[in-house]
Amino acid sequence: MKEKIGLNAGIVWNTLCNGPQEIKALKKATKLTEKDLYAALGWLAREEKVSFSEIEKELIVSLN
Repeated sequence: MKEKIGLNAGIVWNTLCNGPQEIKALKKATKLTEKDLYAALGWLAREEKVSFSEIEKELIVSLN
């Protein structure tokens, strides 16, 4: 399971290299399930590689 989460974290990282994204757009761009997306984001957050902000009730994810 750790390997899968790590691979998905890489997919999310590469997608965020294009700039910050809303969760919905990130899910669509990565084609990950909601569960896999949040696990990957947790992995990246734990490593302090992403940050989160809220704009007009939408969660925005960006690289640190």
